Amino acid sequence: MTLSNGTSDGTIRWGILGTGFIAGLQTQDLNENGFTVQAVGSRSLESSRSFAELHGVMTAHGSYEDLVANPLVDVVYIATPHPFHHANALLALNAGKHVLVEKAFTMNARQAREIVDLAESKGLVALEAMWTRFLPHMVRIRELIQEGTIGEVRKVVASHNQSLPKDPAHRLNDPALGGGALLDLGIYPISFAFDILGAPERILASASMTSTGVDRQTAAIFEYSGGRQALVDCELDAASANRAMVIGTEGYIDIEHTWYNQVPFTVFGVNGEVVERFEEPVKSRGMQYQAAELERLIRAGETAGTILPPSESVAIMAAMDEIRRQIGLSYEADAAGSDGAGSDAVVSEESATK
Repeated sequence: MTLSNGTSDGTIRWGILGTGFIAGLQTQDLNENGFTVQAVGSRSLESSRSFAELHGVMTAHGSYEDLVANPLVDVVYIATPHPFHHANALLALNAGKHVLVEKAFTMNARQAREIVDLAESKGLVALEAMWTRFLPHMVRIRELIQEGTIGEVRKVVASHNQSLPKDPAHRLNDPALGGGALLDLGIYPISFAFDILGAPERILASASMTSTGVDRQTAAIFEYSGGRQALVDCELDAASANRAMVIGTEGYIDIEHTWYNQVPFTVFGVNGEVVERFEEPVKSRGMQYQAAELERLIRAGETAGTILPPSESVAIMAAMDEIRRQIGLSYEADAAGSDGAGSDAVVSEESATK
C-alpha cells in the first residue's frame, strides 16, 4: 500500500465521504479557500453525482470503498453521522488515506483509540474536525491565557442548546443512531473545557431523558486540581444564547453568541474595564482552518499537532463515556467489537448539527 501525500507540486487532494449538510459546508469552505476537492463518495451514485455537480467536484463515486480506493485522493473527510465514523475512518486509513473525522470523533473512547492507533501505525493523520479549535478567535484566546492576561484560570463556562427536530424517528432522538444532546451538541463545550483546562480529575453529570431514551439535556461539572472547574451543558429541544466565558483571577473573557463560531469576544479586567476587544471576521464559514492544519501536518511529516492531538480526542471521548455512564445512556457501540449502528441500519448522510 502506498500512502497518498499529494502530487509532485505539493497539492493535497481531498475526498468527501458522505453528501449531507455538513459535507456541503466543508466542501464549500475548501473550494472557496484554494483547496483541491478531487472526489466525493456516497452509498448512492445519484446522490454523489448531485453533490459533485453542486460543488464542482471532479469525480463522483457510488460507494465509500470506491472513494477511498481512488489513487488521486490523499485525504478523506468523514462526514457521515457519528455512529459510522469508526468504520468509515478505518476504511480510509486502511486504504492509506489521511482522515479528517467529524465530531463527535466516534461513539466512545474504544473506537477513538482504534482509529488513532491505526493511523499512528501507518504514519497517517487522523484529525478530529472540531473546527472551533482552529478559528482565529480561539487562537487569540489561548494566547491571552498563556500571556496571563486574566491571571490564573479558575473556571470555564460554556453552553450549547438548540431547538432541534422532536420527531422520535429522527436520528437525533434515536438511540440506535447515537441520538441525544451529548454527542451532537455537548461535544462543543466539552472540547472547549479540554482546550482551556485539559482533562478533568473528576466529572459530575446530570441529565433529563427523552421518551426514546436519549439525553434531552445534560449538564456536567468538570473538577480540576486547585479547585478549578468547568461548567458545561447542552440541550436539543430548547435554544439559548450559547455564550461562553473563561474566568480568571485578574479578569475574564466573554465570548459572544454563538461562541463556537468565529464571533467577537471581550476581555474584561477585575473591575469590569475592557482590556481587549477582539473582532476578526473570516472568509467562508471557517472550516478551512481545520483543513489547513491537516495539510500542514501532512507536509511536515507529522501525525499530531498541538491544537488538537489525537490523544486528546480519545480523552474527550473517555470523558463523554463517563458522563454517559453517570446519566445511564448506552449505545450498541459500547458492546465490545460493535460499530454501533449495525450493518442493516439506514440513516441519512446528513448531520445538520455538526
